[in-house]
Amino acid sequence: MEYMLEILKDIADGIAKEFGQNCEVAIHDLSGDLENSIVYIINGHVTNRHAGSGTSKIVLETMHRDASTIKDQLGYLSRTSEGRILKSSTIFIKDANQKVHYILSINYDITELLSVSHAIRDLITPDVMPEYEQPEQISNNVNDLLDNLIKQSVSLVGKPVALMSKEDKIKAIQFLNDSGAFLVTKSGNKISEYFGISKFTMYSYINEVKE
Repeated sequence: MEYMLEILKDIADGIAKEFGQNCEVAIHDLSGDLENSIVYIINGHVTNRHAGSGTSKIVLETMHRDASTIKDQLGYLSRTSEGRILKSSTIFIKDANQKVHYILSINYDITELLSVSHAIRDLITPDVMPEYEQPEQISNNVNDLLDNLIKQSVSLVGKPVALMSKEDKIKAIQFLNDSGAFLVTKSGNKISEYFGISKFTMYSYINEVKE
């Protein structure tokens, strides 16, 4: 698939050239270490990532799922750790057997455009407007990503770990498993410690959900 990587690099160059310095284009190689999945990136200043940076949540979810169910995700909102808003697309590059080898990721910084849009909206719309859905944060490395996933699992349950029942912890760990969190190296140690359970108990929770 080396030839495909070279083609993707040409496509990435073209997209970045077309949309300018606010458009980050990255290529993830899923055949190697997920902690260094980005093999090519242009305008990495948009998310402060570089070649050799770690994976993203969507990559973990991809590796965890049946390849035949994976579909491209286009035009969704995400955000950087600094709070800048991005319009993102994730395109899965498959072979003839539907195995995903690469991911082409496009992140366009629309923060300033949103500011203009909000100013115009204030002039032409009523006082009461629906809230925007909070965009998901793009992590710079797998440790930050794992921390964010753990926070999301706690938010999903809606109570701190100290107040969680067994069923609550099962729900949180199910979310982490579905998100591919356990694909991160040594994540089991961190997750079991965070929830105050043994690794044996944690994996028994995962098996309990499957059953």
